[in-house]
Amino acid sequence: MAENTPRSLQDTPGSSPDENEFPFGYPTNICEDVPGQKYLCSNCNNILKKALQTLCGHRYCSACLTWIVRNNKNAICQKCKEEDPNTLSEESLLAEERAFGDAAINKEISELRVHCVTLGCSWSGIMKDFEEHQSLCEYALIPCHTGCGHVVMRRKLADHLENGCVNNVTVCQQCQCSLASSEYQEHLCEGKEQKPVQTETASKEKSHSTSSTNKDGCRFSEIGCTFRGSKEKVKEHEKSAVGAHMLLLLQHMRQLKGTLCSAAKAAPGFTPQSELNPVKSAGKSISDLQIPAGLEISGDPEVDCFPGSSVPEDESVLHQLVREKVISELENKLHVFENIVAVLNKEVESSNLEILAFRRQSELDQNIIRGLELKIAELHRCLTQKDAGLSSLHKSLLFSEQASYDGIFLWKITDVGRKLQDSVTGRTVGLYSPAFYTAKYGYKVCLRVYLNGDGTGKGTHMSLFFVVMKGDYDALLPWPFRHKVTFMLLDQNNREHIIDAFRPDLTSASFQRPVNDMNVASGCPMFLPLSKLQSPKHAYVKEDTLFLKCIIETN
Repeated sequence: MAENTPRSLQDTPGSSPDENEFPFGYPTNICEDVPGQKYLCSNCNNILKKALQTLCGHRYCSACLTWIVRNNKNAICQKCKEEDPNTLSEESLLAEERAFGDAAINKEISELRVHCVTLGCSWSGIMKDFEEHQSLCEYALIPCHTGCGHVVMRRKLADHLENGCVNNVTVCQQCQCSLASSEYQEHLCEGKEQKPVQTETASKEKSHSTSSTNKDGCRFSEIGCTFRGSKEKVKEHEKSAVGAHMLLLLQHMRQLKGTLCSAAKAAPGFTPQSELNPVKSAGKSISDLQIPAGLEISGDPEVDCFPGSSVPEDESVLHQLVREKVISELENKLHVFENIVAVLNKEVESSNLEILAFRRQSELDQNIIRGLELKIAELHRCLTQKDAGLSSLHKSLLFSEQASYDGIFLWKITDVGRKLQDSVTGRTVGLYSPAFYTAKYGYKVCLRVYLNGDGTGKGTHMSLFFVVMKGDYDALLPWPFRHKVTFMLLDQNNREHIIDAFRPDLTSASFQRPVNDMNVASGCPMFLPLSKLQSPKHAYVKEDTLFLKCIIETN
C-alpha cells in the first residue's frame, strides 16, 4: 500500500490536506472534549501541531507560521491586531527565527483524548497516536496506487485490485492477451507460466519503494502488498489488514492453481481428478481407469485400493472387526477413566483432611487473636492512665517552674496582637496568669488582664485585676487579705514604667477567705490607655510581647 506524502507548505492553510494528514493543525472535532483556547492555533484555529510561541506570547502551528512568513512581508501577528491594534510593537512582528518551540503545550496536546472521525471507524486514543492510526485506518478513503483514478476504502483495496482495477492486469505469456486479475484465474492455455505485468504507475511506485532503504516491507509483499514503513507501522499494518492479505493470498492461490492446471493438461497420460475419486467411480471397474504411463498396480486393485467394494461376506467380517476394535478402545478408555476417578477420590479425601486441619488451626488462631485483643485493650487503658498521670505531672512541673513564693511575680504575655484582636472580637474576654504565693505557705493569688478593657475601661483602656485564690493553707492565714498590691507595666527600654497600687478594701468580698476556687477580681479597670499601649514612642509591646509585674508587700 503506497504511503502518503505530506502536502507542500506553499499551499494555503484552508485547502484540504492529503489522506490522513493535517500539516496545518488537527481539526477540533477529533477531540473527546472541547479543547481549550490555549491549544488552538492563532492562524488556522485548529489544534496546534508542532506548536511555536512567538515573542508576543501567541502560539502558531509550525507550518502555519512558515506559510505566513513566506507569503507576507513584515507579517504581523493576527491575534495582536484583534486584541488591541493600537498597541502593536516589534514583538508582534512574525519571523521563524524569533519563535521557539512550546514543549509544555506540545506535551499537553499529545495527551488529549481523541477519536477517529472517519465514518465506520471506532478507534479512540490519545493525540500522539492519532497520526499513526490515520496512516493505518481501514475505513480511510485512499487513491488506488496503480493510478486507475479510483478512491476506495483501505480495507477494500485488495478487492478493488482483484475485481475492479483496470490497471491491475496480467498478460498471458503464451497468447499475449491482457486479462484482469478476476479473469486470469479462468483463463487456461497451454504454455509457460504467466506473470503479472505492472502498469507504469505501479512500476514507478515499486522502484520508489525499493529505493527506500530506511523502511521495511510487509511480509505479504511477495503476493502483492506494497505497504512499507517502520517496523512498528508494518507490525500494526499486518494486524489490521488481515482481510486484505487474505484476499491477496486467495488471488495468488487462484493464479497458482491456473498455472498448475495448464501444466497438468500439457503432461502425457493426464487423468481427470473426477475419475480418480472413489465415490464418483463406485460403478466403474478399476481396470477402466486411465493409469499414467510408468505407474503399475500389483495385486487385486479392488481389495488393495477400495476395500468397500468387496463381497458382502467380507463386509460383515470387516464390520465385526471394526466393532470389536471400537469396543476394545472404549474398554481401555474406561479403565483409564476408572484409574483417574480413583486418584481423584484419594485427592478429595486428602483435601478434606487438610480442610479439617485448617479449620482446627483457624479456631486456635482465633482464640489467640481474641486473647491478644483483650491484652491490647488492657494496655490501651493503662496507657491512657499513664498519659493522664504524665499530663498532671507536666502541669505540676510547669506550675513549679513558674510559681513565685515571695510575693513578686513577673508575667510574660506573648502574641499580644492576636490576643488583643481576640479580646476586641469577644473570642477571648480576659487572660489569667499562673498562680503565685506571698510566701511558701502564704496566700495563693493570680492576675487577670483584659487587653481591650473591662467595665469603665472597656474599649479604651487595658484593665488589670488582682485575684485571691483558694489555697492549701487558708485555714492558718489571717483574713481578710490586707497586703498592699502594686501593678507595673514594664517599658522594655527601661525608660517609663506604668505603676499603679492599691490597698485592699477589707469589707470587700474579693479579699475574704475564698469559698470557691477564686474570689471576684479587684484592681484597676483603667490601668493604661490603649493608645499609649500601642504608641511607637514607648516600648511596652516589643516583638509582640509585654511584661506585667505584681509586687505584694508581705511585711
